[in-house]
Amino acid sequence: MPHRLTTAAAALLLLCGPAVAGCGGGADAGRVGVVLPLLTSPFWEAYNDELPEQARKAGVRVLPTVNSDNDPGKQITDIDNLLAQDVGGLVVSPIDSAAIGPGLSAARRAHVPVVAVDVAPDRGRVAIVVRADNRAYGVKACHSLGRAVRRGTVVQIEGDLASVNGRDRTAAFDRCMARQHPDIKILDIPADWQAEKAAAGLEALYSAHPGIKGIYLQAGGVYLAPTLRTLQRHRALVPVGRPGHIAIVSNDGIPQELDAIRKGLIDATVSQPADLYAVYAMRYIRQAMAGKPFRAGPTGHGSTIVRLPGGNLEDQLPAPLVTRANVDDRSLWGNRA
Repeated sequence: MPHRLTTAAAALLLLCGPAVAGCGGGADAGRVGVVLPLLTSPFWEAYNDELPEQARKAGVRVLPTVNSDNDPGKQITDIDNLLAQDVGGLVVSPIDSAAIGPGLSAARRAHVPVVAVDVAPDRGRVAIVVRADNRAYGVKACHSLGRAVRRGTVVQIEGDLASVNGRDRTAAFDRCMARQHPDIKILDIPADWQAEKAAAGLEALYSAHPGIKGIYLQAGGVYLAPTLRTLQRHRALVPVGRPGHIAIVSNDGIPQELDAIRKGLIDATVSQPADLYAVYAMRYIRQAMAGKPFRAGPTGHGSTIVRLPGGNLEDQLPAPLVTRANVDDRSLWGNRA
């Protein structure tokens, strides 16, 4: 879609050139469009709620957020619509790591920098990715379940394997289990970040394998509630420490997971930093629109910026494991949400 350039924007393009991803463009370089993947998870609700305050602190003017409803095609349309409004920057959480490519290409042609949050793109360039190490999620879940189960069958409720997050968590969990806990068998449920698929898959697997000893939820924000309901219906929701307890390790760190840990319903979760995603998404898009380059290496906020195989940079924010021992830590965003 063509864009009419102001004199200031035209001068910026002459300075930056079309190949510089860190330069902002458009008629109002201060306005930012934010594209969410979905809003049916407490995790994404928390991230969405955090954005206005973090935008204010960063000095960024954010348009009302756009919800792509877990539809990769709609997400491209959402990006095109925001570009038509001459935004100066975009903050996008890709649903499909490959399908996001055309949207990123459209932003690049419009000289609008993009910060990707939570999911790294397989195709297309961005100024930087704000994310945690998703392979570490799978490894932490593997170690936690391995210690609790030792031998038997566990279920892995996977995310969408079209997303690098789903692929990373699954690959790391599977590899760690094969190497460290060979006596544990894994049954997979491809749930695509959808609660209904998780519920149906777990119902079928539990009916066929009532001796399941553990469950790994790759997204507690959408999988926790249907998992607990399914186990309760089968009278298999037994607290930690009692005979028959099914060990459960999750990802996200939402308040509901922390409450479930306190009650002994689940064993642990990895606290994915929804608050820090909002903080650094806003800071980085402001810097990208100002043309500031990013470099690999340690940051001043306890993380490391790494270069991904496709060439993009990624700030890998910390994501701690939460257990009964530290569930009341006030530094966890889920205790402040």
